[in-house]
Amino acid sequence: MHWRRRLLKESRLYLILGGRKSYLEAARLLCGVPEIKIVQLRDKAKSPSRVLKTARLLRRMFAPVKKLLIINDYPDVALGSQADGVHLGQNDLPVKEARRILGPDKLIGVSCHNLAQAQKAQKDGADYIGIGPVYPTPTKPGAAPIGLNAAAKLKGRIKIPYFAIGNIQPANINAVRSAGIRRVAVCRAVLKSAYPSQAAKYLDRELKK
Repeated sequence: MHWRRRLLKESRLYLILGGRKSYLEAARLLCGVPEIKIVQLRDKAKSPSRVLKTARLLRRMFAPVKKLLIINDYPDVALGSQADGVHLGQNDLPVKEARRILGPDKLIGVSCHNLAQAQKAQKDGADYIGIGPVYPTPTKPGAAPIGLNAAAKLKGRIKIPYFAIGNIQPANINAVRSAGIRRVAVCRAVLKSAYPSQAAKYLDRELKK
């Protein structure tokens, strides 16, 4: 197994990082937190050239501590920044086209909203899936939440790693775990915490139970 896929398989906590300066400062603090092994740069407000600049900064930051860096939306930025992969939405490039750009060893994730989409992504060669949003979230104001039950349907049917996403917080992590979900993607739960590293450790610990 390639080392990137091994780290992905070991990951329970997937951090989504916006382009705000405060978030980048938080990312620097989280470099020493082993519970976070995979980080996605998601910045829809900036041009691809500016995202590339931030991605290169993060690549230098994360390389010594062996964290996976994933770029949202842009396979070309992932390639140019030497990131570890790309995350695609339902309306982005097909998985097979992204694979042609990135090659066999980089990771490709896909946002899915139901089991059928997840099965198609798996069949197309995705390495992992983000399933959600499970709860209403200001990050996706126009997206109707699918609920925990819909996310839980992937268990036993999807063989690649999948991460529940959508306003997952310390307050609801027990409900998420009780639904049989063992991997989550978070943003504000860690980055807006007064103690980001402690928040990450708490979420990871709860997912292990």
